[in-house]
Amino acid sequence: MDQLWIFALGTLAQLLFTARMLVQWLLSEKARKVVNPTVFWILSLCGSLLFLLYGWLRNDFALMLGQFIGYYVYIWNLGAKGVWARTGAWQPVIIGLLVLIPVAAGVHMGLHWPEVSATLFHNDAIPRKLLIFGSVGQIIFSLRFLYQGIYSARRKSSLLPLGFWLISILGATIILVYGILRRDPVVVAAEICGLVTYIRNLMLWKGERKA
Repeated sequence: MDQLWIFALGTLAQLLFTARMLVQWLLSEKARKVVNPTVFWILSLCGSLLFLLYGWLRNDFALMLGQFIGYYVYIWNLGAKGVWARTGAWQPVIIGLLVLIPVAAGVHMGLHWPEVSATLFHNDAIPRKLLIFGSVGQIIFSLRFLYQGIYSARRKSSLLPLGFWLISILGATIILVYGILRRDPVVVAAEICGLVTYIRNLMLWKGERKA
């Protein structure tokens, strides 16, 4: 029963990730070009929080790592979209809490490092080579948001450039293989859906450039 609830939590997180891509995809199809809606980043942030917890409950460092990397980029993009400015007096409180959540998790891990290390890095359910493979996939996959953040910051606008989709396809492919080897239906289903939207956005981007 515990595993059922854990998979339900992971499924909810992945549904939010899938929803962000479907909304972005459908709006892009309507506009006939790649668009970057605000709801994409709202769903990203919510899904990231839930998936971070899912990775913790699954004792899966590879899944957790990806969320730590992209989390703050989501917060920056929401700021670039003007979302935090609309929260008024609550802005510092909301941003402060969001910023501190991963920090608190990191402090907790540091204070209980022997137990955490044994759970995350010496997990019999995940061979060391598989853990490294999955971690590499998560790093590549999450670097798309780091790339996107740097690209957007230089242009002072939240954008989804070509490199974002190329890195997405590469990272998602590695994570899909990892999910299959890990026998994780949540990860497999999510990456298959993701690959469809990444490839389609790449096609829309190329079509827009040709036009």
